Amino acid sequence: MKYRIVTNNPLAKKEFHNVCFIEGSYEDVLLKIRDLVYEGLDLISHPLGASMRMLYSPYRSIVVGQKNEAIDLFHIEIIENSIMNYRKNLEGRKIDWVHAEDYALIDNELLKSTLEDLEFSFNKGI
Repeated sequence: MKYRIVTNNPLAKKEFHNVCFIEGSYEDVLLKIRDLVYEGLDLISHPLGASMRMLYSPYRSIVVGQKNEAIDLFHIEIIENSIMNYRKNLEGRKIDWVHAEDYALIDNELLKSTLEDLEFSFNKGI
């Protein structure tokens, strides 16, 4: 399966191939993903982290798939809602730069897990 990683995480940039590196914030990554979904790319991993705490991370890596002829309206809904939820949750709180290295490591490990699951599913024909 062909995929691309969209990230602002410097660890992911060093470790993985097929990376679209964003010089910017988590929100900038979400906006790039939105643009790609509107171009017809599949959303493979969820745009938001698995926990509320990860919303305050300065880093995010998201996996998108191949370009389709038709735009997936469900994926548009997911990314648009993710952007709104991200902005809403950051209204009362700031990015946690104090623990940025830890967040980069966690994001990188979550990305590894996502890619392993993706590879497993692809090899099993799921």
